Amino acid sequence: MYLHADSSKCSGCRACLVACSLSRFGVNNPKKARLAIIPHFPDPGVFEVKTCTQCGQCAEVCPVDAILQNEKGAYYINWDDCIECGACIEECPEGVIFTHPDYGDKPFECDLCGECVEVCGTNALWIE
Repeated sequence: MYLHADSSKCSGCRACLVACSLSRFGVNNPKKARLAIIPHFPDPGVFEVKTCTQCGQCAEVCPVDAILQNEKGAYYINWDDCIECGACIEECPEGVIFTHPDYGDKPFECDLCGECVEVCGTNALWIE
């Protein structure tokens, strides 16, 4: 199970990014979202949605086993054990393990909360 995206349906509104940052960090800051919307300019209205496919490659390279799976089967990074080495970020084939200066170099990724799906007005996102 993972967060699927149909980029052809994405309008680029970024409501998903806001919902994610609100749900996970309690702030309206799309730069703290756990998915990415990439505009393809100069093509107007063309966006690529990048999500975690739950492949597990991040967990395989973590030298301290700080990447676990939750009850939904989604990988998440246990910040208490993370040594901020960045190996998971480099290994992620989708490029969707993020950091933000507010949290040092602690990485974060999608944990399948589903808040982004709830606010997507174009049905570009779903969990399956």
